[in-house]
Amino acid sequence: MKRNYKLAVLILGLLLSSPSFVASAQSQPDQKSRQRTTTSSTQDKDKNNQKPAAPTPTGDRLEPDDSSKTPSDVPESTQANRREQMSEEAAVVPYYNNFFTTYRLGPEDVISVQVFGQDRYSRNGITVPPSGRISLALIPGGVFVNGKTVDQVAEEIKKRYDEYIIDPQVTVSLDKASSYRYSIIGDVAQPGVKLMARRMTVTEAIAEAGGVLPTGSKSGVVVLRRQQDGVLQPIAVNVSAIYKGKAADDTYLVPGDQVVIPGNKLKTWQKIMSFTSVLSFARIFTGGW
Repeated sequence: MKRNYKLAVLILGLLLSSPSFVASAQSQPDQKSRQRTTTSSTQDKDKNNQKPAAPTPTGDRLEPDDSSKTPSDVPESTQANRREQMSEEAAVVPYYNNFFTTYRLGPEDVISVQVFGQDRYSRNGITVPPSGRISLALIPGGVFVNGKTVDQVAEEIKKRYDEYIIDPQVTVSLDKASSYRYSIIGDVAQPGVKLMARRMTVTEAIAEAGGVLPTGSKSGVVVLRRQQDGVLQPIAVNVSAIYKGKAADDTYLVPGDQVVIPGNKLKTWQKIMSFTSVLSFARIFTGGW
């Protein structure tokens, strides 16, 4: 019995010490480790493929150039006014920019000439004289600027300085527009000759003249524009319809225009009443009844 027990213990010891059993026992933890590593890498890959979650909105916000978004805390009337203002600015700004780029210089305009890197050739605040010729360094007789745009004057100065400076960079800017004028007469608060420092519509010109008087006809405003043959062409402008939003305010003035605001029925009635009072006075003076 003891001999069989010892024999069994010996056989078990041999089995435990055999190389195949040891290799099998050592390979099991590695497999578990490899399986855990693979799972972890797969999870990391899934995490990398996932798209980041969108941030939770903290509130509606209206960006300056985003008119398509409708915030919940802004009234619809405010949004409509904002969209209308943006559309008006987009339509009007090009006209004002075009006014200064196409502006023809004349007497009393103020310009500045800048030559890059050459302070001795630059001049600021040059008032255009009645002769239309400005004086600059090293240019005998100066440069004639009347009737030219600032870009044309810059190109002329660049040609004149080319013999003194290698590739001169010349910039001419309009500091003050004083030569463009128009006149407004008739039943307005302040008739007379006005300065056109920017491009303006007929309604803007009337506003700067103090507005139409109660005796003036807003629907009968006429702009007289001189043609190349010297003939004055009348351009009818229904200011009353513009004020009511029934017509577009798109009639822009050009230098030399004359805006005429005629009288209305009230003025005609006042004239009749004044004539009646004169006749009554004449009857009293002559002793007639």
